[in-house]
Amino acid sequence: ILSFFLSACLLISSLLPTSEVTPEQPPAEEVTVSAPSLVLMEASTGQVIYEKEAHTSLHPASITKIMTMILIFDALEEGKISLEDTVTVSEYAASMGGSQVFLESGETQTVETMLKCISVASANDACVAMAEHIWGSEQEFVSRMNQRAKDLGMKNTTFVNCCGLDVEGHMTTAYDVALMSRELITRYPQIHNYCTIWMENITHVTKQGTKEFGLSNTNKLLKMSANFQVTGLKTGSTSLAKYCLSATAEKDGVRLIAAIMAAPDYKARFSEARTLLDYGYGICKLYQDENMDILPDAIVLGGVKESVSLQYESGFTFLSTDGSDVSNITKQIHTFNILQQTIKV
Repeated sequence: ILSFFLSACLLISSLLPTSEVTPEQPPAEEVTVSAPSLVLMEASTGQVIYEKEAHTSLHPASITKIMTMILIFDALEEGKISLEDTVTVSEYAASMGGSQVFLESGETQTVETMLKCISVASANDACVAMAEHIWGSEQEFVSRMNQRAKDLGMKNTTFVNCCGLDVEGHMTTAYDVALMSRELITRYPQIHNYCTIWMENITHVTKQGTKEFGLSNTNKLLKMSANFQVTGLKTGSTSLAKYCLSATAEKDGVRLIAAIMAAPDYKARFSEARTLLDYGYGICKLYQDENMDILPDAIVLGGVKESVSLQYESGFTFLSTDGSDVSNITKQIHTFNILQQTIKV
């Protein structure tokens, strides 16, 4: 005799003051941007609030480093490295061009200092040094970057290096940038302790002696006046990528991500990110229910036990983008009886 249980179902239904509405594309006069590709996403739900050519493949420049930092924090979480570990700079890492902090071959820095160099000053040399420190070579590190991207559902992304220098085939999209930005800030919120540093000095200790080097944050949005708190995240620019930015912000518990690709000039990426974020905070209201009180048991019909216990899979989150008053949301819990069936074989 074989017996089995049909699974118990727990349905949490949220009763909204108005019927649920799928957000429509906002009127053109509300969002005016010149960047050819961009996305505005809410972080806790991953809901896209506004988009423009979001899945167009483009060169990402240094916003590539968002994935590099994800892998660094993955290694920290797994205990593979620690913030206090000493990283030795190879000749190859020291040879990186573009944005750098001028690390010298044989120089050592801590993992935490390298994180600051990457998140604040967008240092290519620090990226490669960390890639080699964690996985032995940049090539292996990049392979892990691509696997991580695949796991996150970044369907239109291919990384060829860990820092974002222009090379053939190194491409992503605004939507994929938003996805990896969401992963970084939700899984590793400590990133904000680094990417919001405005200025800080590091110390180079080399054969030539000891000298101070100033880090200056490339994300000027941090100092622009706004009706929300800017919390990061990463800039990027090359001749092929033009001007890119993944901007993160928070207001009234709502965290938004504005991914800007190929903006026409240095200032446009910041002003257009602010435009998107202003728009988002003008229409978004977030309802969250983290109540995990004990649930009633589910009745078992014809079973060896009369009931089984239930538990929540997760909290409940609802993002309103139509102006609804989320304070009016109520919750009802419906439990269903579990039927035990007997099959004769």
